[in-house]
Amino acid sequence: MSLSGCGVYSFTGASLGPEVKTISIDNFYNDAGNGPPNMSQVFTEEIRDYYQANTNLALVQENGDLLLEGAITRYEFVPVAPRASGSNDVADVAGLVRLNITVSASYVNTYNDEFNFENKSFTFFADFSSDRDPSSVEDDLISEITEQIIFDIFTATVANW
Repeated sequence: MSLSGCGVYSFTGASLGPEVKTISIDNFYNDAGNGPPNMSQVFTEEIRDYYQANTNLALVQENGDLLLEGAITRYEFVPVAPRASGSNDVADVAGLVRLNITVSASYVNTYNDEFNFENKSFTFFADFSSDRDPSSVEDDLISEITEQIIFDIFTATVANW
């Protein structure tokens, strides 16, 4: 059994033309105004690592065949799943708290502009019990959420699914 086609395919889902050899991923800045101080740096390194691990593309500082840039545009804790307090004297509370993170990304394929996009939003969230201190679960939630957002960006850029 042989695999043939017009492009290069990997079993990670990346499908690119044979001429595409490099990618430039600019720093993703934190425009959300909150979150951990190193979140943009960690996100940038994780997305670079993901592309390197799942494609044969060489990461270059600038002028790559593929260009990816963006920013973290939302980072917020919001109450969800209201729970009645059972008393008129005590306010109702949230049973769960949700951390929402949104990343806006722009992508350019210098060889094929069919899949290019500008300021496309990628959002994911994770919930935790309101009995927990947000700072005690924040790192794990950020990791879970950014892993999914990076996968979504990867799929939208090079997987062509």
